Amino acid sequence: MRKRAAKKRPLLPDPRFNDQLVTRFVNNLMWDGKKSTAFKVFYDAIDIVEAKKNNDEKTSLEVWKDALTNVMPHVEVRSRRVGGATFQIPMQIRPDRKISMAMKWMILYARKRNEKSMAGKLASEILAAAKEEGAAVKKRMDTHKMAEANKAFSHFRF
Repeated sequence: MRKRAAKKRPLLPDPRFNDQLVTRFVNNLMWDGKKSTAFKVFYDAIDIVEAKKNNDEKTSLEVWKDALTNVMPHVEVRSRRVGGATFQIPMQIRPDRKISMAMKWMILYARKRNEKSMAGKLASEILAAAKEEGAAVKKRMDTHKMAEANKAFSHFRF
């Protein structure tokens, strides 16, 4: 890069759970700068998770964090040109990228669900991911399978 890397801006914790991770998730969920709407969708989804979850020892926020952990990928494939050929090379993922990929996948596959409200869609995706099922977890599995299949090219790592 030509210029200096941008500094990480500190995020304010959310008002209900006092958690920065929630704010980061809501920022990804937000459309058109409508943060209060995004917070309402997230909090409604958490309330739905609270109502639907079957084990009482975990709070709905812990269920959401477990779901996020279950969606997080550990390796991904990156394209690299070596002598005219392009190889898919498996690479480890940085911790902050793991979190952002998990959040983006969870939101993407929640939006694709067939339910009435976005809060309902998100709640269903969270509950599915917490049980290690659902489209976002399948995406992680596919990413890991791709990396496993291309393990032969890992010596081209840069």
